[in-house]
Amino acid sequence: MKKEDLRIVFMGTPEFAVETLDALVKGGYNVVAVVTQPDKPVGRHGSVLQPSQVKQYAVEHGLPVLQPVKMKDEDFVNQLRSYNANLQVVVAFRMLPEVVWDMPEYGTFNVHAALLPQYRGAAPINWAVINGETRTGVTTFFLDHDIDTGKVIMQLPFDIHDDYNVEDVYDGLMHLGADICIKTLERIVESDGHPEAIPQEELMTAGEALLPAPKIFKETCQIDWTKTSKQVYDFVRGLSPYPGAWTTLTDSEGKETVLKIYATSKVANGKNGGAAPGTIIVEGKRLLMATGDGVVQLEEVQLAGKKRMKAQDFLNGMKKLVR
Repeated sequence: MKKEDLRIVFMGTPEFAVETLDALVKGGYNVVAVVTQPDKPVGRHGSVLQPSQVKQYAVEHGLPVLQPVKMKDEDFVNQLRSYNANLQVVVAFRMLPEVVWDMPEYGTFNVHAALLPQYRGAAPINWAVINGETRTGVTTFFLDHDIDTGKVIMQLPFDIHDDYNVEDVYDGLMHLGADICIKTLERIVESDGHPEAIPQEELMTAGEALLPAPKIFKETCQIDWTKTSKQVYDFVRGLSPYPGAWTTLTDSEGKETVLKIYATSKVANGKNGGAAPGTIIVEGKRLLMATGDGVVQLEEVQLAGKKRMKAQDFLNGMKKLVR
């Protein structure tokens, strides 16, 4: 088989997926159509429709775009089938029904931002950092009936440095995802459409616990100051810069306000002096917060209704705030 024999439908929505789509186009692969989310209403009254980043790229490069509201919609399924694709590539999209993922002759493979079977779910990058992992990666696997459980084609590792936040890991995996997609396509071509794929169970070690990566909501992002300083440090960088970890502060009049925390730093042998977890401690020009086993130093914060700022600037204006 030659790569020109592949008729590929690409499915994705955010910037993370654009990198892979661009690699396909520049690599000379035949992308016959692109499937992405419907345009989103934006603005104060929702009167402006914002196309996804994948759609913007597809339009700029003259690729047909499909934007189904429901993936099982008969008109969409028939339109998708009309492109006669023999392979589908999915990156950062939504769950597909069997009628869609089982349509192409060579199946549908997904680029997942984790080393499966670990971190199955919607937010694998966040949870890997939150949990203090030092290594993650990308996986290509064939879709099947359950979420992120299909047979693995390839994996590439990525080291998470201790000072990386989600944005750093996201950028690294975005480029690595494009790389593994091209390598996976090369394997598909070399094997005439049937590359070796390994059941995920064979990648697990005895007694290994699987860590999930569920969708993150606002309440997920509230900091639990009873955790250790290391856990708090990882939690903050695992949600920075988006959606942002947060806590509440209480002013001298008893009014609570939300404080987002985008960056902290470790304090060697930091002691909280018996202060309750979540208590603000000011040491000279340092703004500290008591944790379950010590303190962390706040570096970048954002008070509700204010701009993101350095902790020192916040400290200068926090006269009325207490914990």
